Amino acid sequence: MPLKGKTLFITGASRGIGLAIALRAARDGANIAIAAKTAEPHPKLPGTIYSAAEEIKKAGGTALPLLCDIRFEEQVADAVEKTVSRFGGIDICVNNASAIQLTGTLQTDMKRYDLMNGINARGTYLVSRTCIPHLKKAANPHVLMLSPPLDMNPKWFRGHTAYTMAKYGMSMCVLGMAAEFEDDGIAFNALWPRTGVATAAIKNALAGEEGMRHCRTPEILADAAHLVFAQDARAFTGNFLIDDTFLADHGVTDFDKYRVDPTADLMPDFFVPDWIPPPASVSLKSVR
Repeated sequence: MPLKGKTLFITGASRGIGLAIALRAARDGANIAIAAKTAEPHPKLPGTIYSAAEEIKKAGGTALPLLCDIRFEEQVADAVEKTVSRFGGIDICVNNASAIQLTGTLQTDMKRYDLMNGINARGTYLVSRTCIPHLKKAANPHVLMLSPPLDMNPKWFRGHTAYTMAKYGMSMCVLGMAAEFEDDGIAFNALWPRTGVATAAIKNALAGEEGMRHCRTPEILADAAHLVFAQDARAFTGNFLIDDTFLADHGVTDFDKYRVDPTADLMPDFFVPDWIPPPASVSLKSVR
């Protein structure tokens, strides 16, 4: 249980991937600060910071629900201060919160552009910056971005330049901060899924109920993140990881358990470079 007693500050942890990472850490007995915007139930989005806190407690962790919009500096500062006051410090920062709209330049108005870049790129920078003074005091500090490898192939920009800029902004934080804080022993890494992941974003904004069948569950990213946090922060930094490749490199062989529907082919995600093929034992085709 490598995360027992560790404190994680996770953005967007009221549902989806962020919550899955929180629950995996909770099984070790970790403390989880849930920094997210949802305090009241939403008709199309499952979970709130309070329901997430209850799940974390049931899984074995300690939870601190924090209403926080990471676009606003004072809210982030307040959330980090409350986390440190409650748990005595921060060991791990997970930048999971994200906004998405897959539209072209003429179809993406500036309000949506600002939202995506404000949450994804600026929010990641702000949360990381605010946590770093506390991470410097931690024994094995990690910062993890849920963002893709920096592949400058135009195919990842064509069709949704604004969204790609916003996600790559998160990854540029990894590239820069890993180098900047290397001497402080803080690890900065990025983790990205090879396939679609069954979240509200897939269901509501991208592919509907049918699309969910072609996804993996968020638990694959939770298991990969848990493995990242177990690494020596001074030795393991500046990496851009694809979930199944990273897990396979550390001995995981059963990936079918992460499928939502074994009878459906898996849907490839955006931004996975050609130079990171699936592990030899992994197929995206249906298994039944």
